[in-house]
Formats: sequence, structure tokens, C-alpha cells
Amino acid sequence: MLDDFFLRALIGCVGMALAAGPLGCIIVWQRLAYFGDTIAHSALLGVAIAFIFNINMTLTVFTITLILSFTLVFLQKQPSLSGDSLLGVLSHSSLSIGLVILSFLPWVRQDLVVYLFGDVLAVSKYDIFFIWAGGTLILLLLIKLWRPLIASTVSADLAKAEELHPQSTKVIFMLLLAMIIAITMKIVGILLVTALLILPAATARRLSISSTPERMAVLAALTGTISAFGGLYFSAWANTPSGPSVVLFAFVLFIISLIPLNRLATAKRKN
Repeated sequence: MLDDFFLRALIGCVGMALAAGPLGCIIVWQRLAYFGDTIAHSALLGVAIAFIFNINMTLTVFTITLILSFTLVFLQKQPSLSGDSLLGVLSHSSLSIGLVILSFLPWVRQDLVVYLFGDVLAVSKYDIFFIWAGGTLILLLLIKLWRPLIASTVSADLAKAEELHPQSTKVIFMLLLAMIIAITMKIVGILLVTALLILPAATARRLSISSTPERMAVLAALTGTISAFGGLYFSAWANTPSGPSVVLFAFVLFIISLIPLNRLATAKRKN
């Protein structure tokens, strides 16, 4: 019989994986990994502001990450600013500002590791509701935006020609990215949330059966779910941090996906 806290952790992780997998596919296709990392790092600033004003943390993190997303899009339009440099500056600056603010709040220091690396075993019923409600909303919006997002991935000009409004789609996609970071921060933490977006999608991309974007999105969600189960059970067995263990299991699946299947088949025939 599973303990209640472990069961809540499993339910929360599955809800996160189902939403993060398809969203991660868009990040992988559009090469937005560093962008997602920058947005995730800004979440710590949201945590600091939530503590200062004693307001809802999830809503504050969502607001701050969304503001930074729009700021990035605006600044990237400036020809004098390099995109990679801008991402690097904002990523580490927002993380550092959040850490400095939290250093003035001594009662938070003990829990700082939780926000950086997550504590999925402390997920409450309220957190589960937030994760599944937010994840369902993300998936519904992603389904509605799927065609414009795919067209924008292939060519922004093509999306414009087909009147799919790529700019509006990009804005809503940033909203979804901010939302997934806000609802999953407690599970894997600020520093690892991007990894859980990218790794299942990258693993699904390697599989030969992911021949269409839709199949890859489903496989990414499935891979994330397997990572959640495997990582949590490994964490319980080896007494390791739960959030990093889930990411580690996702990484192991990615390494396995790199093994060429034709070599495995050849080896079996030889034996």
C-alpha cells in the first residue's frame, strides 16, 4: 500500500508530465531551450516577491515569468542586442536578483533548496488540483494552437501567408510556458523544470514511431510519465531527492534512445 504523500507525488508528477511533454516538443522544434531556461530562472524572483508581499506564490511566479517573456520578445526585436547574450543576461540576472532578495528574508533560507530543486513529496491535494487544472488548460490551448505552432516552426512566412497569426500564437505559447513553470516549480524546482520539458521531447524525437508531430507529442507525454514513475520509485528506494531523480530517469531514457536500433538487431542475430 502506497503512502498518501507518495501517491500524491505520483498523481502530481503524471499531471505535470502529460502537459509538459507536448509543450516540450514545441520548445525542441523551435530551439527555444535557452529561452525556456531563462523564463524558469526568473521564477525565483516571483518566489521572492510572493514572500515579501505574502501573496499567492503560483500566481506571482506566473505573472513574473510572463512579464519577463514579453520583455524578452520586445528586446529581441532590437537589432543592437544579440539574442543569446540577452537571454544569458536576463537568465542569470533574474536568478541573482531573486537570491539577493531572499537573502534578506532569513526565514526562507531553510526552504530555498525546495524552490531550486523541488520537493514533490510535499505536494498537497491543493497542489494536485492546481497541477491538473492548469495542465488540462495548457493541453486544451495547445490543441487549439497546434496547427499555427507547427506552421510557425516550419516557416513564419508560411504561417503568415496562411493567416495563422504567428505573433499572436507566440504570445499565447509564452503564456503556456509561464503557466507550466508556475505549476511544476514545486515538483522539480526552478533549476530543473526546463530539463523535464526538453528531455521527454528529445527522447520521443529519437524514436522511429514518432513519424508525425502528433505522435511525437503523445510519446513525449508517455516518456515523461514513465520518468515520473521511475524517478519516484528510485527516489524511494535509494533515498535520493525526488525532483532530481525524476529528471535523472528522463535522462537515462534519453541515453537509451540514442542507441541505434539497427545495431541492437545485428547483435541479436549474431547471438
